[in-house]
Amino acid sequence: MSNALHTSSITSLPLLARGKVRDNYAVGDDRILMVASDRISAFDVIMGEPIPGKGALLTQMALFWFDKLKDIVPNHLTGDAPESVVAPEEVAQVQGRSMLVKRLKPLPVEAVVRGYLAGSGWAEYQQSRSVCGVPLPEGLSNASKLPEPIFTPAAKAEVGEHDENISYEQVEKTIGPELAAQMRDVSIALYKAAADYALTKGIIIADTKFEFGLDADGKLTLMDEVLTPDSSRYWPLDGYEAAYKAGKNPPSYDKQYLRDWLETAQVDGKPWGKTAPAPVLPQEVQEGTSAKYREALERLTR
Repeated sequence: MSNALHTSSITSLPLLARGKVRDNYAVGDDRILMVASDRISAFDVIMGEPIPGKGALLTQMALFWFDKLKDIVPNHLTGDAPESVVAPEEVAQVQGRSMLVKRLKPLPVEAVVRGYLAGSGWAEYQQSRSVCGVPLPEGLSNASKLPEPIFTPAAKAEVGEHDENISYEQVEKTIGPELAAQMRDVSIALYKAAADYALTKGIIIADTKFEFGLDADGKLTLMDEVLTPDSSRYWPLDGYEAAYKAGKNPPSYDKQYLRDWLETAQVDGKPWGKTAPAPVLPQEVQEGTSAKYREALERLTR
């Protein structure tokens, strides 16, 4: 586990912020070095143990999707090498796990798109037959494919807090009707293109979230990560039907493996309450989570 990077320590650049996974450093006033650590969070709690290789896998997958979807919307990549902006002794910390990106004005809305009913969407549907105010047909069940992908936004939360589902009307009030409509339409177009491609590789993308910012000209720009197992629910196509018919969550390539373990984990002899500190992750859980991420990347890019 010694090669895992839980927290970067770049001293040649000013630290802007540490998120759940990424450490962001300022490069001048117009660029950001995003270092994807091997940290992992679940239930909005950052685990104490890193997942070996996770940061590199996330970065490779994000770069793959940014390239594949670049004709739909501009993205924040500069094309510059991350290694070029740090001191020589810091190159090992950024190599293979970093992106040098444009500094944008982030929009305070998570652009969530769902193609299947799962997670909090399934819980909400059972109560109201809708998700984030979007009415859905009767008779759907857990893991049902939706008639059409739906835009179900969330308000961004601080680290350690839960993102909060909001209505489309709230998005309009927050960023304005024109930008809200553009974000919704672009998000659905991105999801459809990615989901269609993933199906050809035997993967269902059940849902995902995108983040956007505005560039210096006010143009909507895709940022942060895109379509990684951290921000998406990936299901293998070959295990979906049996699980769906049994009313169970399909097996997944994302953090569900870790979440399932945490649901049974104990701290001081009691069930974990989903608040910090997190339970200690056994080595087999660390390695099992890493293997899920690796398999998703290999399937998509082979």
